[in-house]
Amino acid sequence: MSRTVLVTGSSGYLGQLTVAELACRTDLAVVALDVREPARRLPGVIYEVADIRAPQVSDILARHRPEVVIHLASIVTPGKHSNRQFEYSVDVEGTRNLLQACVAHGVKRIVVSSSGAAYGYHADNPAWLTEDDPIRGNERFAYSWHKRLVEEMLADYRTTQPQLEQIIFRIGTILGETVRNQITDLFEKPRLIAIRGADSPFVFIWDRDVIGILTAAIDSPNPGIYNVAGDGALGIRNIAARLGKRCLVLPPGLLHAALGLLKKLGLTQYGPEQLDFLRYRPVLSNSKLKQEFAYVPRLSSAAVFELYRKARMP
Repeated sequence: MSRTVLVTGSSGYLGQLTVAELACRTDLAVVALDVREPARRLPGVIYEVADIRAPQVSDILARHRPEVVIHLASIVTPGKHSNRQFEYSVDVEGTRNLLQACVAHGVKRIVVSSSGAAYGYHADNPAWLTEDDPIRGNERFAYSWHKRLVEEMLADYRTTQPQLEQIIFRIGTILGETVRNQITDLFEKPRLIAIRGADSPFVFIWDRDVIGILTAAIDSPNPGIYNVAGDGALGIRNIAARLGKRCLVLPPGLLHAALGLLKKLGLTQYGPEQLDFLRYRPVLSNSKLKQEFAYVPRLSSAAVFELYRKARMP
């Protein structure tokens, strides 16, 4: 008898790849849930349209009785007309609504895409963050703060609802041949911004590795929290050299003031908080992922960056 897996955020980039991968398995029934109608429908996949915050989510779980829920729905890159209240309602209240439905309808396991951003952007972050380090997502970064709040909520559920197994993935910067996000936007500028005195290291993970990890979580005997990153890290100057570009090196104070002015004039969506986003990158150790979850990323940070570079800038 096949098991049912429900994927939230199924129309997003990761959601589409995850659903497509699961649809190839004959032992699973796949339910794809998103607030939008799918751009295309895969044979054998059941599609449901509902807002993650809506009461209908509970009805959908009651109807399909999934054994596993893969929760990918969140606001990663806000639109031009987005606001903090809306992003909180989707990221945090939407997750709360889903967790309540999971408990009410006997879901056995929830797999959550968190982020390295949950650790926060702090000057005193260790050189390599492990899952034992505290999550200190910065309140001024909506995405980082919301990931922290969601993880704190999940920690409460591990105490009050231990029957709902959890696997939480704190994912680094995702790269691949077709990935577009805030980080790739930075790399595609004529010159890369570097902050004087900061190496700004990045850890990357291949999008295909992320899908492999998410789908492996359905059957993994090891619930828990795992950093998701390829081996190694690349600093901003190394990245610029690989791209054949130069860095624009700015003093922290000057960049802070410039971002503040540009944001005030409406010339950029980014404010002075981006200084810490660039300066204090959370660098994720993947030792636990490899040793306990038993998944070894197929591409290192450097290798997936080269894959991305060759696809975009041959």
